[in-house]
Amino acid sequence: MRITKYTHACVRLEHEGRVLVIDPGTWSEPAALIGADAVLVTHEHADHIDVLRLAGLGVPVYAPADADIPRLETMGVSSGTEFTAAGFRVRAVGGRHAFIHDGEPDCANLGYVVDESVYHPGDSLHVPEQPIETLLVPAQGSWMKMAEAIDFMNAIEPQRAFPIHDAQLNDRGLNSVNVWLAESTDCDYRFLAPGESL
Repeated sequence: MRITKYTHACVRLEHEGRVLVIDPGTWSEPAALIGADAVLVTHEHADHIDVLRLAGLGVPVYAPADADIPRLETMGVSSGTEFTAAGFRVRAVGGRHAFIHDGEPDCANLGYVVDESVYHPGDSLHVPEQPIETLLVPAQGSWMKMAEAIDFMNAIEPQRAFPIHDAQLNDRGLNSVNVWLAESTDCDYRFLAPGESL
């Protein structure tokens, strides 16, 4: 499977000519969606979903059944649901967005485990019950602190991890986050710049 990171939380997965894109938000590059066969959206916030771009795409868009996404037809998904999107096997996990302050925001948020190996949690730190090979770990957010990201990685114990949710970090902050996540966990941690693949 080829993984390409785009700005912020957007990731493109490709395998045998099939393309699945997760969280193409308003901050991510339009190129992420070229040739996409399906899209997964973790939650309704604009940094994770660009409604106008997706409305004209003409491919299935999967999102939490409880998400409030006007002007876009989506296929509603619930936690625990297993389905196929663009030929990839997907399991939805979790259920709610992490709180920032005083219980807000409180919206539906699903993480997605793709082909039993790649996990994108959206804006949550839900630890799935199954082993995870590749973790897409949130690097920064108003809803989290660095200790939580480290604990999240250590709880999951993936073979490898790549940061997502990092668009609000300047270069100095991003370097600090990368050092912390690389030195405080036992997995193969690597930063992928927007547009970089492996």
